[in-house]
Amino acid sequence: MKEERKSLGLYVHIPFCAQKCDYCDFYSLPGEEDRMDAYTQALEAQLLELAPRAGLHTVDSVYFGGGTPTLLGTKRLVRLLKDIQKKYCVAKDAEITLEANPESAGDFRELKALRSAGFNRLSLGMQSADDEELRAIGRIHTAGQVKTAVEAARKAKFSNLSLDLIYGLPGQSMDVWKKNLTAAVDLAPQHLSCYGLKVEEGTPLFTRRETAGLPGDEAQAEMYLWTVDYLRRHGFFQYEISNFARTGFESRHNLKYWTLGEYAGFGPGAHSDFGSVRYAYERDLEGYISGMKTGGPLLSENERIPPLDRDTEWVMMGLRTVRGLDPKVFENLFRRRFDCFLPFLEECRRAGYVLEEDGRWRLTPEGFLVSNQIIGGMLDALGADKKRREDARARGDFRVDLG
Repeated sequence: MKEERKSLGLYVHIPFCAQKCDYCDFYSLPGEEDRMDAYTQALEAQLLELAPRAGLHTVDSVYFGGGTPTLLGTKRLVRLLKDIQKKYCVAKDAEITLEANPESAGDFRELKALRSAGFNRLSLGMQSADDEELRAIGRIHTAGQVKTAVEAARKAKFSNLSLDLIYGLPGQSMDVWKKNLTAAVDLAPQHLSCYGLKVEEGTPLFTRRETAGLPGDEAQAEMYLWTVDYLRRHGFFQYEISNFARTGFESRHNLKYWTLGEYAGFGPGAHSDFGSVRYAYERDLEGYISGMKTGGPLLSENERIPPLDRDTEWVMMGLRTVRGLDPKVFENLFRRRFDCFLPFLEECRRAGYVLEEDGRWRLTPEGFLVSNQIIGGMLDALGADKKRREDARARGDFRVDLG
């Protein structure tokens, strides 16, 4: 009998950027343009190295993220995508995403060449429609360049366009956020990612967080709840805490992360969950380039996770999505009852944080605002159930294994 092919997502990290934004905690490097050729060669070597392991997989999503991938240049991007198309079994309808910042995506001819090569989804880092806000966080594009990039993308026949926005920016009022989101919707994207600003330690924004005029938790919560309602009324369904799409345009690649699908990452800082192993590469450009030449150590994480031990991840990721948790799936995957969660879920339901619909448990918009606390409570319930089972086995009572 022919073995059924598994699906696989590929993530290619392009760390180059024109300028580091004040809030950015991603692995991105300004001023390293002279390393682009060497880096492209290193990526090609890694793509070639992994290909045999992916021989029984069909690649149905490819995601070029960064950094600013378009800074790598059209020729190098097309070269890397062609390598993937040659070395991997890529589905005909694969979702192939390219991240870009508006100032680097306004040339229709470049976008047309990328579209012709196979990129079919463009994700633009809009962040705000207010030039003053953009300058305040270190962005180098303008609101006008966002419109130019969107027009160029449409002219290049990109029919799947995503825009990223951030709410809770320094000095941002509710009225300004409403204008930002309205401006984004007016550009007619198929997908929107709306993230609450997180001030990460080690970033320039962190050092001036006390004087930056950051909106408080209540103000951010108001922005979030308005966003969910506004986008719903304008034809975008929410499918994850921060992600909204028109029907059929949810990010297939990102769904792999939230549903424990397999994905392989390439480049420094890239993460993978492939072949029951979770691993990540060091955030070190030169180390990655030299390592791919010499075969030296590159991994910062490497952990094999048996399928039955993925219950914690399943709960954490599932609660991020609007589909939520299906008790029957949990019981089939992990061979134990879902009942251990029910007392806590009932508490959350009474508080208006969760709903049970069609047998599934999911967070409400209000629940998403306190998702970390809810996930913590669910993991506490899971931990208590595991301890109960272990104690029962220690007493010689194996009936617990039957539920």
